Amino acid sequence: MGEIDAGDARSVLQRVRKQAEAGEYRITVHANQEMWDEDISLAEVLEAIVTAHVLENYPQHRRGPCCLLNGQTRRGRPLHVVCTTACEMLILITVYEPKPPRWISPTQRRQQ
Repeated sequence: MGEIDAGDARSVLQRVRKQAEAGEYRITVHANQEMWDEDISLAEVLEAIVTAHVLENYPQHRRGPCCLLNGQTRRGRPLHVVCTTACEMLILITVYEPKPPRWISPTQRRQQ
């Protein structure tokens, strides 16, 4: 798929969307458990990726470049997806619905 600048949110998002669209993804045990706990389907995750924007980008993360995406399902359900950004295979690290007490809104964290 070629090299990208892991610090460039636009190219990161483009790569993540291409990987998701092509079915080039893997779901971690943690993400799978979160999806089960919050009744989030894979279809909803893929819908959210299509509409997502990069909320937080971590190009220098100690475990490898990754980002936090904020998107919505077709029915308007907000979802956050944490995923890799520089691997040949997209890895969905965690998926959840942003809600209190940790989140004020889908785009704003509560101050600690």
